[in-house]
Amino acid sequence: MDGLVMTAQMILALSIIVGIHEFGHLITAKIFGMKVEKYFIGFPPKIWSINYKGTEYGLGSIPLGGFVKISGIIDESMDTEHINKPPEPWEFRSKPPWQRLIVMLGGILFNVITGLIIFTIITFYNGDVYLSKDEINKNGILALELGEEVGFITGDKILKINGENWERDTDLFNPNLFLDYNTTFSILRSSNEIDIKLPNNFINKMNSKEALSSFLKARTPFYIDSVFIDGNAYKAGILSGDEKYFQAGLKFYGIALNITRKDGSSSWEIRKQKGKSNRSKRGLLKMTQVVGGMVMIAEVFANQGYDLYSFETKKGVTVHTMIDFLITYLGYPDSGAKKKAYIDPEIMDTKRILKKTGINDNTLGWAHAYIKRFPNKETTKKLIKYYLEPYGWSRYIQNSGGYGMHMSCAYADINKIK
Repeated sequence: MDGLVMTAQMILALSIIVGIHEFGHLITAKIFGMKVEKYFIGFPPKIWSINYKGTEYGLGSIPLGGFVKISGIIDESMDTEHINKPPEPWEFRSKPPWQRLIVMLGGILFNVITGLIIFTIITFYNGDVYLSKDEINKNGILALELGEEVGFITGDKILKINGENWERDTDLFNPNLFLDYNTTFSILRSSNEIDIKLPNNFINKMNSKEALSSFLKARTPFYIDSVFIDGNAYKAGILSGDEKYFQAGLKFYGIALNITRKDGSSSWEIRKQKGKSNRSKRGLLKMTQVVGGMVMIAEVFANQGYDLYSFETKKGVTVHTMIDFLITYLGYPDSGAKKKAYIDPEIMDTKRILKKTGINDNTLGWAHAYIKRFPNKETTKKLIKYYLEPYGWSRYIQNSGGYGMHMSCAYADINKIK
């Protein structure tokens, strides 16, 4: 059935195109006073016809084209009766060359004019559809595979391209950007302005439509419009128009910040051992999990256009404060750690310290996200120096997953706090 429908659609489209083409020949011939004997869509045998002002208009039974028969011209009909007779004033052959040329080109001209009319009407009703710079920067861009490869992350707001302002989404994909050397995007990332330069050989990767679609896109926040009753989403507790998971993330994030001390330490990293308070291995592991979970939550919000990283308590505590505390007090001699550090650096080597803090291939995703979000922050430099480099930077690059693990750990621990 689908095949028949497609065939019918093709025949209809062909008939319309041919009809317009042949009408171009007909109307130009009549303008110049030529006699048009026949105007048919489809080839004989004839199905239907009517005579009007000396011209027979009709439909043929073979829908593979159409024709116009103009007196005084040898066409598809191969009618040669007029050759041995003197030219009549209404015949094609009696007209000046420029008129005959226009009649011959009339079909093509009408096809072109029809196309222009159609596109003009579409543009008139729909307008010139594009996304403006302001519209895109409301939520930032969505960094796809090639975009992330050169340094973009989702949520970045593009301020300038090569130091110049830009106006619409098509400016982001101008081929000259990928052909030029040292193309630079100035972006705003979490209140920091940074530059991203495209590699000079980047054009080699943008060599197909598929590659172009894996660079950048405008980001659109999601909203749950409706949920089918008895569907899996409904059973899972997702409600129409609801943002319950965002609300839950915001709640847990707020709890973690509010129970954090001014210096960035938290109650869960204090354990009683032999009658005295000490920062223990388990306490450090818990804080690492919670901080990782908070970064994950902040990244989820950032990808929807909200900045949790800037949330600050009355004590001036942000997630940056917590990360800075965590890194500073890991216990490295040159990190500024005090004697009450988690682990005594004099008796523990680097690998043992990292092992004690629970760092492994699955718990570095949060650090990866934070560093990409804040490449120039002082806390980032500490994070790299005291947390990632001792573990093995190359190994970190290959195994920087673990968002889900931190999210679940953070939720599980924070939810127990009353």
